[in-house]
Amino acid sequence: MKLRQSHPIEVAAAKADISRATGYRMTLDPRPPSQKAQPRERRRPDPLEAIFDSEVVPLLKEAPGLRPVAIFDEMLRRHPELSPGIRRTLERRIQSWRALHGAEQDVIFRQVHEPGRMGLSDFTDLAGLGITVAGQTLSHLLYHFRLPWSGFEHAHVILGGESFVALAEGLQNALWSAGGAPHQHRTDSLSAAFRNLDVDAKADLTTRYDALCAHYLMVPTRNNRGEAHENGAIESAHGHLKAAIRDALLMRGTADFADLAGYRAFVDEVVGRRNAARAKRIAAERAYLNALPANRTDAFEEVIVTVSSTGGFTLRKVFYTVPSRLIGHRLRVRLFDDRLEVFMGGTHLTTLPRGRARSDGRHDQVVNYRHVIHALRKKPMALKNLIYRDKLFPLPAYRHAFEALSAQLPEKLACKVTVELLAIAHDRGCERALAEELEKALERGVLPDPVALRILFAPDPAQLPTISVLPVSLDSYDALVEGTCMGETA
Repeated sequence: MKLRQSHPIEVAAAKADISRATGYRMTLDPRPPSQKAQPRERRRPDPLEAIFDSEVVPLLKEAPGLRPVAIFDEMLRRHPELSPGIRRTLERRIQSWRALHGAEQDVIFRQVHEPGRMGLSDFTDLAGLGITVAGQTLSHLLYHFRLPWSGFEHAHVILGGESFVALAEGLQNALWSAGGAPHQHRTDSLSAAFRNLDVDAKADLTTRYDALCAHYLMVPTRNNRGEAHENGAIESAHGHLKAAIRDALLMRGTADFADLAGYRAFVDEVVGRRNAARAKRIAAERAYLNALPANRTDAFEEVIVTVSSTGGFTLRKVFYTVPSRLIGHRLRVRLFDDRLEVFMGGTHLTTLPRGRARSDGRHDQVVNYRHVIHALRKKPMALKNLIYRDKLFPLPAYRHAFEALSAQLPEKLACKVTVELLAIAHDRGCERALAEELEKALERGVLPDPVALRILFAPDPAQLPTISVLPVSLDSYDALVEGTCMGETA
């Protein structure tokens, strides 16, 4: 329009790099297109005019959490003549109504994190990663600790559910790995750890948790139940850690591990690489942490049990076998997340792998055949209907051998041969090697021969020669000393 003041329309349009037609149109109406647009009129009658204020709005007021799709289904049920195509219109209208007239919503207040002030703990499930140990699916959780200011984190594989033992062990490992303790420790409501506990047990658990935090000079805090965002500094980190573990598994090529120790070392390596990327910030925060105490505190539960005549004790719906010489004795058992430490008085007796009740609530067993093999040899027919028979076999090959023997031999002989195979594994210390021989024999269609196997692996201790050592006369030592002195003089 400035060029138009001194040039014809054709010249002004060419200089402004627009067409001549556009130049003529701008001369007739200089308003931009945005000002020329007319408000769009409704193209069809409002399909919600008769029902929105009278039926939809009362539903929204009565039940603020009602989903639009549920209201849509209800309107179609009440008014079959409505078109299904109104769903998106109804959703937009509900969204607009809630923005103008809906209830106030909760607000998340983001916090400023100070170095050394707070550490957070939580548990997360890794079932989606398909972790297996020796080909068996590993049901487990991951205890996750994090210092939000520096991003330091620690992870610990938990075999059971959320419990005080798991929290105490994982937390202490994390604090000693960090080199100090924060001033506050935050967890969720610990509702999973309190599950199925009576009032006294809950009070005891709360007292023990407070004592754990006091041991490290930490103030215990909890977020409100169901408010995960209050623990958001670690909830959001769960996803990043899981993604890192998933990527490492893909690069590893398999999610199967030879044993639990190998899997735990793998998780530690993944977490260690993530901490290495934040090394400078972690070192800076370490100066603000409380100094660690001289010793760790207890990370276990202690229970008194009595060994019954069945050669073991039942604890938390799991039957454990122990050496039969302990029948009738009262033992002190320390429950860790993955093991049981058994004491009699102050003497440590043995360590047992910890078992868990089955998912349907039925009892389970943790059995070591070495504890009962001597008694089973006296009563081999007890094997036939033994409650924990399948748990008695140390490897699947022994169970396969028992099934093959039972199918082709009388019950009594099948039980006797199976017990003898277990006795060979115990006496000769050849549990795995014997299992390999049993598998080879079964593949050939041949039943195991205990006599041949006993000869194969080691001589019978009863047939070993007796070596007698005659006492040496002390006069021979005098003669030896005298001869040595004479040699030196010469």
